[in-house]
Amino acid sequence: MIRYADAHVVVVDKPPGLTTMRHAHEAREHGRRARFLPLTLADLLPGLLGTKGKVRAVHRVDKDTSGLVVFARTPAAEADLGRQFRAHTVQRRYLALVRGVARPGRIESYLVPDRGDGRRGSSTIPGQGKRAVTHVTVVERLGDYTLVECRLETGRTHQVRIHLGEAGTPLCGERIYDRPLHGRPLPDGSGATRVALHAAVLGFRHPQTARFMQWTSPLPPDLTQLLQRLR
Repeated sequence: MIRYADAHVVVVDKPPGLTTMRHAHEAREHGRRARFLPLTLADLLPGLLGTKGKVRAVHRVDKDTSGLVVFARTPAAEADLGRQFRAHTVQRRYLALVRGVARPGRIESYLVPDRGDGRRGSSTIPGQGKRAVTHVTVVERLGDYTLVECRLETGRTHQVRIHLGEAGTPLCGERIYDRPLHGRPLPDGSGATRVALHAAVLGFRHPQTARFMQWTSPLPPDLTQLLQRLR
């Protein structure tokens, strides 16, 4: 699980089904009962590292998404990595298996918490939302499915899932962003048991040395098996 660790940062290859870090609003909502919630990756890391020190999530990977995520071990590292993420200089690439024939290209939109049906999505009103940019590359065509790579220029919540879904090629296993506004879900015969999304590449400048560091993560077994089945 741990790919790299030093006194400043920890890079982890997160398995699916594990929350990266508890959101502050969840802790407030549950109060004292929050300690009974399932453990997050941030909760588990100190034990895996053999330390009592707190780790700080600089970004998050969705619970059902697998792949690379970085944690800061000091306030200074957290601040430096935060600046890199805000400047969009961190390299992040995702592999995704989608329904339909995906097209390569650049997707840009402005995301809002509610596009009109209770789901996050792209705003149709000028001036609303946060800018989100995803660059899509076709890796392999699989008949009614496609393996794509998505490079994140920005890192908004559920950005890849939303952009691919709104492009008409939702992720295999997607159950939220798999339909047009007020429309019906698109059929999914892939048999995927989770969203078929994997954070495959992560790169940033080390907050202490400024040396650029990069990690890659292959598809995990469940997505490898799904890919072989779709082939």
